[in-house]
Amino acid sequence: MDKKVEAIILLIMCFMLGAAIAVQIRTVNNNGTTNSSNQEESNLKSQVLKMKEKYENQYAELEKVTKELESTRQQATSNNSELEELENKIKKDNLILGNTDVTGTGVKVTLTDGKETSQIDTEGLLIHAENVLAVVNELKNAGAEAISINGNRIVTTTAISCDGNVIVVNGEKISSPIEILAIGLSEKLATLNRAGGTLDYFTSLGKIVEFKKVQNVQIPKFTGTLNFKYANSK
Repeated sequence: MDKKVEAIILLIMCFMLGAAIAVQIRTVNNNGTTNSSNQEESNLKSQVLKMKEKYENQYAELEKVTKELESTRQQATSNNSELEELENKIKKDNLILGNTDVTGTGVKVTLTDGKETSQIDTEGLLIHAENVLAVVNELKNAGAEAISINGNRIVTTTAISCDGNVIVVNGEKISSPIEILAIGLSEKLATLNRAGGTLDYFTSLGKIVEFKKVQNVQIPKFTGTLNFKYANSK
């Protein structure tokens, strides 16, 4: 065989061998990266589950201690008018602060993102934080004694804001559909659903709105922490 031909064949074989080695190295590196990424994801999930379990255990313990404290207070205040009056004041204050579960007649408002069409502005279809805030303010003005948004109790320090495409209530991210529950005199709360009112306006924009009176509204207590940065007691 001609030496020139042999050299060409050898060169081609070396090139193919080098390419094969490069592919193999790249495959190993990719597998290593994938395994590392999967391991990190697995570790993160494990940490989240542990934190969730720890929170649930601590919350269960808090509930237990709260019930024991309530039982002790009731026993201590029995047959003592002054202590009984103080106990009633504590219960009333907790009711105002949102620190207790409540139930009563009221209304349920559900706000859902509208469906896209070529004739309606897409941005107007979405439920925004200011829409939720408008409903909450109207319910308060109508005499609502307790309000919740997707299970989050509204208290004096509650903030309702946007974070990208989601709404944040009490630091928790929520998204459509938004369920707002309110306890109060149904007839007054129902003014929210009047012709030309807030809900009527939302419907005209293409948002999906549901409103109904409810005989037995159940609103959970506030489970966060009330922090006052600027207000101090005298």
